[in-house]
Amino acid sequence: MNRRLIITASAMLIIGISAGYWLANFHSETHDVKHTVSKIKAQEPLFYRNPMNPQITSPVPAKDSMGMDYIPVYAEDDRADETAGTVTIDPVTVQNMGVRTVQVKRDVLSHVVRTVGRVGYDEEKIVRLHPKVEGWIETMRVDKTGEKVFEDEDLLSIYSPQLVVSQQEYILALNNLKALEQSPIEDIRRGADELVSSSLERLRLLDVPEHQIHDLTRDHNIHKNLHIHSPASGVVVNIGAREGQFVTPTTELYMIADLSRVWVYADIYENELPWVRKGDLVRMQLIGIPGRDFIGHLAFIYPYAEAKTRTIKVRLDFNNEELLLKPEMYADVTIYASQQASALVIPAEAVIRSGTRDKVLVARASGKFEPRSITTGLSADGRVIVLDGLEEGEQVVTSSQFLIDSESRLREATAKMMHPGTREEEEPGPLQLEQLPHEHN
Repeated sequence: MNRRLIITASAMLIIGISAGYWLANFHSETHDVKHTVSKIKAQEPLFYRNPMNPQITSPVPAKDSMGMDYIPVYAEDDRADETAGTVTIDPVTVQNMGVRTVQVKRDVLSHVVRTVGRVGYDEEKIVRLHPKVEGWIETMRVDKTGEKVFEDEDLLSIYSPQLVVSQQEYILALNNLKALEQSPIEDIRRGADELVSSSLERLRLLDVPEHQIHDLTRDHNIHKNLHIHSPASGVVVNIGAREGQFVTPTTELYMIADLSRVWVYADIYENELPWVRKGDLVRMQLIGIPGRDFIGHLAFIYPYAEAKTRTIKVRLDFNNEELLLKPEMYADVTIYASQQASALVIPAEAVIRSGTRDKVLVARASGKFEPRSITTGLSADGRVIVLDGLEEGEQVVTSSQFLIDSESRLREATAKMMHPGTREEEEPGPLQLEQLPHEHN
């Protein structure tokens, strides 16, 4: 009895062990089959793309007009945490495409503005000479434009009846003072003295030169002609009257310009305006004076733009003691902008401009390229300042980025179709009515 029980227990033990082993293998094989099936499903193409035109796709395998097979596009399992439009490219393809990247770094950006200038007169050193009385020009001692004159130099003589009458009044006042200077009445003496002073002041207001007043006071002889002297040194630019001509206070007798300093007018474009400011160093070269550099500075930036050229005029100051710079000459001007900006800088070719926004492709690990919108600032010498969107040390694509961007846009569109909740970075849209500022009465 005991022997039969032992045999039965041993048989049941062997059967249990065999059944457990078989069930374990069965579950393992089932798991492997399920994993294999899910892997095959994950490798099923999402769609097929035309090899010559990536924007042409097909949900089923197809051939193009040249008989080339459409390229399958697969889903990736590790893209859940990636930005929509991120592209993954194997290293061999990256090398074949000639993709180059540059590190985002902080640098100081400066700019040099090159333009064309026109030499002009210093408006603060131009004198326009008009007579204070009506009369006729008797003698012109300076009668040619371009002549150099000095301050207080005698330019011409003019006959004026008004001037003759004023001289007579002054002589009568002198004679009256001489006759009444011994008067015992103080008011009479004071009145005679005031009459002389007022007559003398009238002559000076009419620009009668001091040497003629001195002669008139000394010999009491009335002078027919009034001498007109130059109020400043310079070059005669224009002569407005000739001998024998009747002139009035509205007649411009001479235009005299001091050319010891000149102004140079130059035009700069709007994108260069943020760089320049007053006091910037300027170097100028002229074809008429080869081998000579003139150094000046930027003196003024005009507060308006030219309607036809869409440029902003600036005024430059130059010393011209040698009188080499002549008005209306043209010159090559270089403005060394002192304005500098320290910020994150990338090459200008890395920026993809789409009209409504600027973006770059950021190179990440494992051959991934992420599209990212950025805010750009000043640009100079092929480099652009990035105000927002990038961090120092990141790598941005500088070549073949348009090919990658095309693929990125297709991936973005695919992500939207596969996952309707996926959204790309919003672009500025039209203002809503409630966003507009309200006026308060």
